[in-house]
Amino acid sequence: MAETLRYSVVIPVCDEEENIAPLYTRLKPVLNNLGSGYEIIFVDDGSKDKTFDEISQIAKEDPHTKVIKFRRNFGQSAAVAAGFEHLAGDIVVTMDGDLQNSPEDIPKLLDELKKGYDMVCGWRRNRMDSLIGKKVPSRIYNWLASKMSGAKLHDFGCKLRVYKKEVVKNLCIYGEMHRYIPALAAWNGYVVGEVEVSHQRRRYGTTKCGVTRILRGSFDLLTFFFLARYFARPMHLFGTLGVLSTGMGILVCVYLTMMKLLYGMPLSDRPLLLLGVLLVITGVQLFVLGLLGEMLTKYCYETGRKFYEIQTKVNLD
Repeated sequence: MAETLRYSVVIPVCDEEENIAPLYTRLKPVLNNLGSGYEIIFVDDGSKDKTFDEISQIAKEDPHTKVIKFRRNFGQSAAVAAGFEHLAGDIVVTMDGDLQNSPEDIPKLLDELKKGYDMVCGWRRNRMDSLIGKKVPSRIYNWLASKMSGAKLHDFGCKLRVYKKEVVKNLCIYGEMHRYIPALAAWNGYVVGEVEVSHQRRRYGTTKCGVTRILRGSFDLLTFFFLARYFARPMHLFGTLGVLSTGMGILVCVYLTMMKLLYGMPLSDRPLLLLGVLLVITGVQLFVLGLLGEMLTKYCYETGRKFYEIQTKVNLD
Protein backbone atom coordinates (compact mmCIF):
# COMPACT_ATOMS: atom_id res chain seq x y z
CA MET A 1 0.00 0.00 0.00
CA ALA A 2 1.34 3.42 -0.98
CA GLU A 3 2.32 5.66 1.90
CA THR A 4 -0.17 8.44 2.66
CA LEU A 5 1.62 11.75 2.44
CA ARG A 6 0.90 14.26 5.17
CA TYR A 7 3.73 16.75 4.61
CA SER A 8 5.38 18.15 1.49
CA VAL A 9 8.54 20.22 1.86
CA VAL A 10 9.36 22.42 -1.16
CA ILE A 11 12.94 23.73 -1.38
CA PRO A 12 14.02 25.91 -4.33
CA VAL A 13 17.80 25.76 -4.85
CA CYS A 14 20.26 27.46 -7.17
CA ASP A 15 24.02 26.94 -6.90
CA GLU A 16 23.84 25.53 -3.38
CA GLU A 17 25.94 22.36 -3.80
CA GLU A 18 27.75 22.78 -0.45
CA ASN A 19 24.50 23.31 1.46
CA ILE A 20 22.49 20.35 0.13
CA ALA A 21 24.01 17.55 2.23
CA PRO A 22 23.98 19.39 5.60
CA LEU A 23 20.46 20.67 4.92
CA TYR A 24 19.19 17.17 4.18
CA THR A 25 21.00 15.77 7.23
CA ARG A 26 19.23 18.26 9.52
CA LEU A 27 15.84 18.12 7.79
CA LYS A 28 15.46 14.34 7.66
CA PRO A 29 15.21 13.67 11.44
CA VAL A 30 12.81 16.59 11.88
CA LEU A 31 10.43 15.08 9.34
CA ASN A 32 10.85 11.57 10.73
CA ASN A 33 9.82 12.82 14.16
CA LEU A 34 6.55 14.22 12.80
CA GLY A 35 5.21 10.68 12.66
CA SER A 36 3.51 10.95 9.26
CA GLY A 37 4.39 10.35 5.63
CA TYR A 38 6.32 13.11 3.90
CA GLU A 39 8.13 14.11 0.73
CA ILE A 40 10.99 16.54 0.08
CA ILE A 41 10.82 18.30 -3.28
CA PHE A 42 14.01 20.03 -4.40
CA VAL A 43 13.54 22.38 -7.35
CA ASP A 44 16.82 23.12 -9.12
CA ASP A 45 16.43 26.57 -10.64
CA GLY A 46 19.09 26.28 -13.35
CA SER A 47 22.13 25.69 -11.13
CA LYS A 48 25.56 25.97 -12.78
CA ASP A 49 27.41 23.95 -10.13
CA LYS A 50 26.87 20.39 -8.87
CA THR A 51 23.63 21.09 -7.03
CA PHE A 52 21.62 18.79 -9.28
CA ASP A 53 24.14 15.97 -8.80
CA GLU A 54 23.88 16.34 -5.03
CA ILE A 55 20.09 16.28 -4.85
CA SER A 56 19.85 13.52 -7.47
CA GLN A 57 22.16 11.31 -5.43
CA ILE A 58 20.01 11.86 -2.34
CA ALA A 59 16.87 11.06 -4.37
CA LYS A 60 18.39 7.79 -5.55
CA GLU A 61 19.00 6.72 -1.96
CA ASP A 62 15.83 8.15 -0.42
CA PRO A 63 12.47 7.69 -2.22
CA HIS A 64 11.00 10.44 -0.02
CA THR A 65 13.16 12.93 -1.92
CA LYS A 66 12.02 14.19 -5.30
CA VAL A 67 13.75 16.48 -7.76
CA ILE A 68 12.63 18.94 -10.43
CA LYS A 69 15.30 20.46 -12.67
CA PHE A 70 14.62 23.56 -14.79
CA ARG A 71 16.21 24.00 -18.21
CA ARG A 72 17.50 27.39 -17.11
CA ASN A 73 17.12 29.87 -14.27
CA PHE A 74 13.49 31.00 -14.17
CA GLY A 75 13.57 32.61 -10.72
CA GLN A 76 12.49 31.60 -7.24
CA SER A 77 8.81 32.26 -7.85
CA ALA A 78 8.79 29.80 -10.75
CA ALA A 79 10.64 27.24 -8.61
CA VAL A 80 8.09 27.59 -5.81
CA ALA A 81 5.22 27.35 -8.31
CA ALA A 82 6.69 24.14 -9.79
CA GLY A 83 6.99 22.61 -6.34
CA PHE A 84 3.39 23.52 -5.54
CA GLU A 85 2.25 22.00 -8.82
CA HIS A 86 3.84 18.62 -8.10
CA LEU A 87 3.30 18.17 -4.35
CA ALA A 88 0.98 15.59 -2.86
CA GLY A 89 0.93 16.35 0.88
CA ASP A 90 -1.90 17.92 2.87
CA ILE A 91 0.44 20.28 4.71
CA VAL A 92 3.06 22.21 2.75
CA VAL A 93 6.36 23.57 4.05
CA THR A 94 8.62 25.93 2.11
CA MET A 95 12.15 26.94 3.03
CA ASP A 96 15.35 28.21 1.45
CA GLY A 97 18.16 25.84 0.57
CA ASP A 98 20.97 28.01 1.95
CA LEU A 99 20.72 26.75 5.57
CA GLN A 100 19.82 30.20 6.88
CA ASN A 101 16.42 28.74 7.78
CA SER A 102 16.52 26.19 10.59
CA PRO A 103 14.64 22.93 9.83
CA GLU A 104 14.25 22.51 13.59
CA ASP A 105 11.74 25.42 13.56
CA ILE A 106 9.28 23.52 11.35
CA PRO A 107 7.40 21.85 14.28
CA LYS A 108 6.92 25.29 15.87
CA LEU A 109 5.19 26.55 12.73
CA LEU A 110 3.10 23.40 12.47
CA ASP A 111 1.92 23.83 16.07
CA GLU A 112 0.86 27.39 15.25
CA LEU A 113 -1.00 26.16 12.15
CA LYS A 114 -3.15 23.94 14.38
CA LYS A 115 -4.52 27.02 16.13
CA GLY A 116 -6.85 27.73 13.23
CA TYR A 117 -4.57 29.36 10.68
CA ASP A 118 -4.46 28.45 7.00
CA MET A 119 -0.85 29.61 6.68
CA VAL A 120 1.91 30.49 9.15
CA CYS A 121 4.99 32.54 8.23
CA GLY A 122 8.37 32.71 9.92
CA TRP A 123 9.59 35.99 11.37
CA ARG A 124 13.36 36.39 11.47
CA ARG A 125 13.31 38.86 14.33
CA ASN A 126 17.07 38.58 14.90
CA ARG A 127 18.49 38.44 11.40
CA MET A 128 22.11 37.37 10.97
CA ASP A 129 22.74 39.80 8.10
CA SER A 130 24.56 43.08 7.60
CA LEU A 131 22.82 46.13 9.05
CA ILE A 132 23.14 48.46 6.04
CA GLY A 133 23.11 45.85 3.29
CA LYS A 134 20.02 43.91 4.37
CA LYS A 135 18.50 44.79 7.74
CA VAL A 136 17.67 48.45 7.09
CA PRO A 137 16.37 47.93 3.52
CA SER A 138 14.40 44.92 4.75
CA ARG A 139 12.68 46.88 7.52
CA ILE A 140 11.68 49.63 5.10
CA TYR A 141 10.55 47.10 2.53
CA ASN A 142 8.52 45.06 5.04
CA TRP A 143 6.83 48.19 6.37
CA LEU A 144 5.81 49.23 2.86
CA ALA A 145 4.69 45.71 1.98
CA SER A 146 2.55 45.51 5.11
CA LYS A 147 0.91 48.88 4.46
CA MET A 148 0.30 48.33 0.75
CA SER A 149 -0.77 44.68 0.88
CA GLY A 150 -2.85 44.82 4.05
CA ALA A 151 -1.14 41.71 5.46
CA LYS A 152 0.06 42.59 8.98
CA LEU A 153 3.37 40.73 8.94
CA HIS A 154 6.86 41.68 10.09
CA ASP A 155 8.84 39.63 7.58
CA PHE A 156 7.71 39.09 4.00
CA GLY A 157 11.15 37.82 2.99
CA CYS A 158 11.30 34.73 5.21
CA LYS A 159 10.71 31.64 3.08
CA LEU A 160 10.17 29.31 6.04
CA ARG A 161 6.40 28.94 5.93
CA VAL A 162 3.74 26.27 6.36
CA TYR A 163 0.44 26.10 4.52
CA LYS A 164 -2.63 24.00 4.15
CA LYS A 165 -2.69 22.42 0.70
CA GLU A 166 -5.74 24.35 -0.49
CA VAL A 167 -3.88 27.63 -0.01
CA VAL A 168 -1.02 26.87 -2.41
CA LYS A 169 -3.26 25.20 -4.99
CA ASN A 170 -5.17 28.45 -5.52
CA LEU A 171 -2.20 30.75 -6.09
CA CYS A 172 -0.71 32.13 -9.31
CA ILE A 173 2.94 32.94 -8.63
CA TYR A 174 5.33 34.67 -11.06
CA GLY A 175 7.99 37.40 -11.12
CA GLU A 176 9.00 37.93 -7.49
CA MET A 177 5.51 37.16 -6.19
CA HIS A 178 6.79 34.38 -3.90
CA ARG A 179 7.48 37.18 -1.43
CA TYR A 180 3.81 38.09 -1.35
CA ILE A 181 2.29 34.64 -0.95
CA PRO A 182 1.05 35.62 2.55
CA ALA A 183 -0.59 38.74 1.11
CA LEU A 184 -2.09 36.75 -1.77
CA ALA A 185 -3.42 34.20 0.70
CA ALA A 186 -4.92 36.90 2.93
CA TRP A 187 -6.45 38.56 -0.13
CA ASN A 188 -8.12 35.25 -1.01
CA GLY A 189 -9.67 35.07 2.47
CA TYR A 190 -7.24 32.69 4.20
CA VAL A 191 -6.15 33.30 7.79
CA VAL A 192 -2.40 34.02 7.99
CA GLY A 193 -0.33 33.82 11.17
CA GLU A 194 3.27 34.54 12.10
CA VAL A 195 5.76 33.07 14.56
CA GLU A 196 9.35 33.94 15.42
CA VAL A 197 12.01 31.65 13.97
CA SER A 198 15.79 31.54 14.18
CA HIS A 199 18.07 32.78 11.43
CA GLN A 200 21.59 31.59 10.64
CA ARG A 201 24.49 33.20 8.87
CA ARG A 202 25.22 31.81 5.42
CA ARG A 203 28.18 29.41 5.65
CA TYR A 204 28.53 28.27 2.05
CA GLY A 205 27.86 29.86 -1.31
CA THR A 206 26.86 33.43 -2.08
CA THR A 207 23.61 35.27 -1.52
CA LYS A 208 21.23 35.65 -4.46
CA CYS A 209 19.66 38.79 -3.02
CA GLY A 210 21.19 41.89 -4.60
CA VAL A 211 20.06 45.42 -5.41
CA THR A 212 18.39 44.34 -8.66
CA ARG A 213 16.38 41.67 -6.86
CA ILE A 214 15.20 44.20 -4.27
CA LEU A 215 14.13 46.52 -7.09
CA ARG A 216 12.26 43.70 -8.84
CA GLY A 217 10.55 42.86 -5.56
CA SER A 218 9.53 46.51 -5.15
CA PHE A 219 8.05 46.59 -8.65
CA ASP A 220 6.13 43.40 -7.91
CA LEU A 221 4.82 45.02 -4.72
CA LEU A 222 3.29 47.75 -6.88
CA THR A 223 1.95 45.05 -9.18
CA PHE A 224 0.35 43.27 -6.25
CA PHE A 225 -1.14 46.55 -5.00
CA PHE A 226 -2.79 46.97 -8.41
CA LEU A 227 -3.86 43.34 -8.78
CA ALA A 228 -5.33 43.15 -5.29
CA ARG A 229 -7.69 46.00 -6.09
CA TYR A 230 -8.25 45.95 -9.83
CA PHE A 231 -7.25 42.54 -11.25
CA ALA A 232 -10.84 41.43 -11.82
CA ARG A 233 -11.98 44.94 -12.79
CA PRO A 234 -9.19 46.93 -14.52
CA MET A 235 -11.77 49.13 -16.21
CA HIS A 236 -12.66 50.54 -12.77
CA LEU A 237 -9.20 52.07 -12.58
CA PHE A 238 -8.35 52.95 -16.17
CA GLY A 239 -11.93 53.83 -17.05
CA THR A 240 -12.16 56.24 -14.13
CA LEU A 241 -8.86 57.89 -15.00
CA GLY A 242 -9.90 58.04 -18.65
CA VAL A 243 -13.22 59.69 -17.86
CA LEU A 244 -11.54 62.23 -15.55
CA SER A 245 -8.87 63.07 -18.12
CA THR A 246 -11.35 63.31 -21.00
CA GLY A 247 -13.75 65.37 -18.89
CA MET A 248 -11.06 67.89 -17.94
CA GLY A 249 -9.92 68.09 -21.56
CA ILE A 250 -13.46 68.75 -22.75
CA LEU A 251 -13.94 71.47 -20.11
CA VAL A 252 -10.72 73.16 -21.23
CA CYS A 253 -11.77 73.00 -24.88
CA VAL A 254 -15.28 74.33 -24.08
CA TYR A 255 -13.75 77.20 -22.11
CA LEU A 256 -11.43 78.13 -24.96
CA THR A 257 -14.27 77.87 -27.49
CA MET A 258 -16.40 80.26 -25.42
CA MET A 259 -13.50 82.70 -25.15
CA LYS A 260 -13.08 82.55 -28.92
CA LEU A 261 -16.77 83.02 -29.70
CA LEU A 262 -17.55 85.67 -27.07
CA TYR A 263 -14.34 87.66 -26.97
CA GLY A 264 -12.60 86.77 -30.19
CA MET A 265 -9.46 85.64 -28.39
CA PRO A 266 -6.96 83.82 -30.64
CA LEU A 267 -6.35 80.15 -29.79
CA SER A 268 -3.38 79.22 -31.94
CA ASP A 269 -0.85 80.53 -29.41
CA ARG A 270 -2.59 79.23 -26.30
CA PRO A 271 -0.73 76.38 -24.50
CA LEU A 272 -4.02 75.65 -22.76
CA LEU A 273 -5.43 74.42 -26.09
CA LEU A 274 -2.66 71.85 -26.40
CA LEU A 275 -3.30 70.76 -22.81
CA GLY A 276 -7.02 70.29 -23.50
CA VAL A 277 -6.39 68.20 -26.60
CA LEU A 278 -3.73 66.16 -24.77
CA LEU A 279 -6.13 65.42 -21.90
CA VAL A 280 -8.82 64.21 -24.29
CA ILE A 281 -6.39 61.95 -26.18
CA THR A 282 -4.92 60.60 -22.94
CA GLY A 283 -8.39 59.90 -21.60
CA VAL A 284 -9.35 57.91 -24.67
CA GLN A 285 -6.11 55.92 -24.45
CA LEU A 286 -6.70 55.12 -20.79
CA PHE A 287 -10.23 53.97 -21.57
CA VAL A 288 -8.97 51.69 -24.34
CA LEU A 289 -6.26 50.40 -21.98
CA GLY A 290 -8.98 49.47 -19.51
CA LEU A 291 -10.80 47.50 -22.22
CA LEU A 292 -7.58 45.67 -23.10
CA GLY A 293 -7.08 44.92 -19.41
CA GLU A 294 -10.56 43.40 -19.24
CA MET A 295 -9.75 41.20 -22.24
CA LEU A 296 -6.45 40.05 -20.70
CA THR A 297 -8.18 39.32 -17.39
CA LYS A 298 -10.69 37.11 -19.19
CA TYR A 299 -7.83 35.34 -20.95
CA CYS A 300 -5.97 34.75 -17.67
CA TYR A 301 -9.06 33.24 -16.10
CA GLU A 302 -9.66 30.89 -19.03
CA THR A 303 -6.09 29.67 -19.59
CA GLY A 304 -3.39 28.46 -17.22
CA ARG A 305 0.14 29.31 -18.34
CA LYS A 306 3.27 28.04 -16.61
CA PHE A 307 6.23 30.37 -16.23
CA TYR A 308 8.90 27.67 -16.28
CA GLU A 309 10.17 24.75 -18.36
CA ILE A 310 11.13 21.45 -16.72
CA GLN A 311 14.08 19.49 -18.07
CA THR A 312 14.25 16.50 -15.68
CA LYS A 313 12.24 14.91 -12.87
CA VAL A 314 13.45 12.37 -10.33
CA ASN A 315 11.00 10.20 -8.33
CA LEU A 316 8.10 12.14 -9.89
CA ASP A 317 5.62 10.93 -12.52
